[in-house]
Amino acid sequence: MTDPSDIIVGIDLGTTNSLVAYADEAGPHLIAGPGGPDDVLLPSVIGFDDQGRVRTLGREARAHAVERPLTTVYSVKRLMGKGCAELTDEARHLSYRVGPHPATGERDVAAVLIGAQAFTPPELSALILRELKERAERHFGRPVQRAVITVPAQFDDAQRQATRDAGVIAGLDVVRIVNEPTAAALAYGLQRRERATVAVYDLGGGTFDISILRLEGGVFEVKATNGDTHLGGDDFDRTLIDLFIQEIRAEFDVDLNVPTIRQQLRTLSEQIKMRLSDQESAPVEIALGRGRVYRRTLTRDEFEGLITPLVERTIAACGRALAAGRLTPADIDQVVLVGGSTRVPLVRRRVAEVFGRSPYTALNPEQVVALGAAMQGAILAGVQQDMLLLDVTPLSLGIETLGGAMSKLIPANMRVPCQATETFTTFQDGQVNVRINVLQGERELAKDCRSLGVFDLSGIPPMPAGIPKIEVTFLIDQNGILNVSAREQRSGKIASVQIVPSHGLTRDEVRRMARESVQFARQDMAAHHLIDVRTTLQFDLNKAEQMLRRFGHLLETPERERLAADLAELRALAETCADPAVLNGRRERFNQSTVRLAELAVAASLREDSAAT
Repeated sequence: MTDPSDIIVGIDLGTTNSLVAYADEAGPHLIAGPGGPDDVLLPSVIGFDDQGRVRTLGREARAHAVERPLTTVYSVKRLMGKGCAELTDEARHLSYRVGPHPATGERDVAAVLIGAQAFTPPELSALILRELKERAERHFGRPVQRAVITVPAQFDDAQRQATRDAGVIAGLDVVRIVNEPTAAALAYGLQRRERATVAVYDLGGGTFDISILRLEGGVFEVKATNGDTHLGGDDFDRTLIDLFIQEIRAEFDVDLNVPTIRQQLRTLSEQIKMRLSDQESAPVEIALGRGRVYRRTLTRDEFEGLITPLVERTIAACGRALAAGRLTPADIDQVVLVGGSTRVPLVRRRVAEVFGRSPYTALNPEQVVALGAAMQGAILAGVQQDMLLLDVTPLSLGIETLGGAMSKLIPANMRVPCQATETFTTFQDGQVNVRINVLQGERELAKDCRSLGVFDLSGIPPMPAGIPKIEVTFLIDQNGILNVSAREQRSGKIASVQIVPSHGLTRDEVRRMARESVQFARQDMAAHHLIDVRTTLQFDLNKAEQMLRRFGHLLETPERERLAADLAELRALAETCADPAVLNGRRERFNQSTVRLAELAVAASLREDSAAT
């Protein structure tokens, strides 16, 4: 048995439930709570008193959610790495209050407001993590400090950093952030070690991921990933809540914008959803006060009709992941289901239809991520030495170049950790500062991508345009955190920044970016090409103007005036003409007309150099 001091626990920090596990030479093991061996799921629910002090956590907090709606906090994972502006729609569905954190001034930092207290999402998640940490410490009888924590594959830099912050607040050294579907594949691979291409369909309480992995010889390589950070079982529940609200208002004309009723509806909807996974119908009964009772029977067919658009969003993401991996459903050897929401019959049926095979269900979908995280912890601790995990970044990364184009340095689905370097230059003579705008997205133009951060490379010695060589390096670590550096080669000036967005991507941005990259691919490439042609033309015109200013007196007056007129005309054309072929043709003819001036300029420069020596 491995010394517990060397153990790195694996934690699945979930929207609905969280778990902790460890792995030794015999494999991974879940760590149970005080309720006995079957008490492995910790509901991700926190109960406060009216003054903002923690009162209960887990099952007990969930049990009192209806009677204490304003002080019971749930689904915190959907708030991680987000600002108030991004949570406007989400906050409408919560029984507790979400608003600006009073201690952060003008920064858009979201907080859960309980009485006079304000808690950031990482602080709340830390309460869950601390309870899991204590479970592990009770199990081992000694402190546990190191952990692997899982996140959805589509989590952006801000959400990953928020998760890491939660671990630090809980007193954990987060040695690795691992994508949930990848962790699940690791657990799957323990039982089935043959060579295989596996699709991991991960639908939890708040997020959805689809990852395609290749398993071979103990190596787990992610080929492609896609998904939605705001799509899960909570959204299934909300379709029922909306249905009940609509029918109750129509029948009783009752205002349901009351926290107690909303919490009752949420709890009831979750129970009905689970019941309809095993039964064809479920009774609904809601007491509205004054002797009024809303009653109806909901069938599985009705429920499936409500959630079909949501399920189809997951199916569309599966198609995008297959396309990114250059695969078809026939290339997939097995489909692994992860997350409690995959128990819904419609989900399993649609997955089977799309991939042409019944999903693999031998592993408990609610436990498999924690088991895989524990295996990754064992790999990092040296307990398991015959396995290797290779993950990818979900979106392309690059910088904005002159004219508003997106120059991609790291493409989507690139294996991490990874590094890419590209050399750029200045556009103006004497330029001593370069502003670098780091972008994330799949479009060709900067305006259609997300800016992750901006930093300056300053102190460049003044040189003619095109002479400085600015080397920009992107480095993504194993946790998906991006670091960017820039170095001017001649002067050695360096600037760098760790790119962590303030709040992260909105729930639809990743999906929209991928969809629009296909939808607008042709016009995006044309726009990018036009920018490149205009940039090259402007550079040539600037050089010609500089030569004309210094050496134009060596030409006959008519030739000098003709060149000046052509230059002005072509500069104006570059602003109005949108045909790259026309601009390229005019640029080549203009460059031919400047050959004599260039020859005279070279000869004059040689004479000046000779005279100087």
